[in-house]
Amino acid sequence: MALRQTMNLSQSLVITPQLQQAIKLLQMSRMELESAVRSELEENPILEEAEQLKEEDLQRTKEAATEIETGSEANDQNIQDPQKQDEFEWESYIEANQKPPQSGMAGSEEIMNYENVITASQTLADHLYWQVKMNGFSEEEEKAADALIGAIDDDGYIKVPLEQIAEEEKMDLGLLEDTLTLIHEFDPPGVGARDLKECLLIQAKHLEEDTHDLVNLINNHLKDLEKKNYEAIAKALSRDVEDVIEMCKIIYAMDPKPGRAFVSSDTHYVTPDVYVYKVGDDYVVSLNEDGLPRLKISNFYKNMLKGGKTSGDKTQDYIQEKLRSAVWLIKSIHQRQRTIYKVAESIVKHQRDFFEKGSEFLKPMVLRDIANDIGMHESTVSRVTTAKYVHTPQGIYELKYFFNSGISSSDGESLASESVKIKIKDLVAKEDPKNPLSDQKIVDLLKVEGIQIARRTVAKYRDMLKILPSSQRKKYF
Repeated sequence: MALRQTMNLSQSLVITPQLQQAIKLLQMSRMELESAVRSELEENPILEEAEQLKEEDLQRTKEAATEIETGSEANDQNIQDPQKQDEFEWESYIEANQKPPQSGMAGSEEIMNYENVITASQTLADHLYWQVKMNGFSEEEEKAADALIGAIDDDGYIKVPLEQIAEEEKMDLGLLEDTLTLIHEFDPPGVGARDLKECLLIQAKHLEEDTHDLVNLINNHLKDLEKKNYEAIAKALSRDVEDVIEMCKIIYAMDPKPGRAFVSSDTHYVTPDVYVYKVGDDYVVSLNEDGLPRLKISNFYKNMLKGGKTSGDKTQDYIQEKLRSAVWLIKSIHQRQRTIYKVAESIVKHQRDFFEKGSEFLKPMVLRDIANDIGMHESTVSRVTTAKYVHTPQGIYELKYFFNSGISSSDGESLASESVKIKIKDLVAKEDPKNPLSDQKIVDLLKVEGIQIARRTVAKYRDMLKILPSSQRKKYF
């Protein structure tokens, strides 16, 4: 054994903190970006928000960037490599950010009355707790009811075994079972059931008419009911098919998810990151800058560094660090917006037929097509298209929507999978409810239109569209 010194020459990719920040900002959604910028504004005293960026504000940012780039040229070379990232153009940044402030509620004397718009909706648990208080439960029964109500999910079911609840809450299993029987009498009917069969049986028992045959049907013929095999049910029950259909009508009117009436139905609005307008015969891409904070470098701290007014090396190092962080944040946000613009512009160029005619004319396209067009890596395009939305003449779509695999057609051209899904959805919408189209029949109809597709692919697309099989779509009444 001996000690030796050797020299090796190798290449390695070093991701600097600045590059990590740029990548992180690139894949953020609009809401996440706004939250991150607000958080940075609170933590970094060098950063300030302005309603309208002035020439001197942007000049300070440009000067600070120049100083930082001069002082750390070696580290900055990885970020500013022209093969990895476009050079940052501060003149474009100045022109793009010199916009008049958006008109809004500022200056309006009318104050919104929040008592008219803020409401507290009642949850399923609140509704059940209220019924527990109203039914005169004993102290032990109330504790058991609290444990059971806590295990009820949004659909109104108890998916956790009672044995597990008894063990975790250190309660008697018999007490839980007796209390659950009482909860089954609560509103909404079917709440507290452990499976679909029990949920339907609870609702059947709430009916005032004779439910013997109805209970028998639910207990023993639920699979045939799901497949709408009325003839087999009628034969097993020794009843006429018409009578079986009438009983099935009652079951179909029941609610398989009794708790969903109490689920909050808040509307979540999507704010597009990009707008695509048609101007003449061309389509113009415009970034949505509304709502994003306009950042600038604080003149106070910039002058402190220039005039040497800082007291101590630690203070100067702190301000210098925060200044570097602020400049990199502004540059990363600007680079993010430029990349989104390039990707959206390339998508418009590749999918012009979609913007002209609609989703049926969507072309097959993969990330590589856009990456090669704009000179970036596929991973960059993937990050840009994640949780980003575009407003088009055809509606609002996620940027990921435009990337589809291709399906061959008889004329030699490929058709986007999304277009095939739309055709399947249209065929099902136009079918005869009493004689629905099977998957093989859909394959044959698509073949007539020149689309070559396998039956298992049709079944996969049908599942993605949440369309039931033909046996479950068939309607007798």
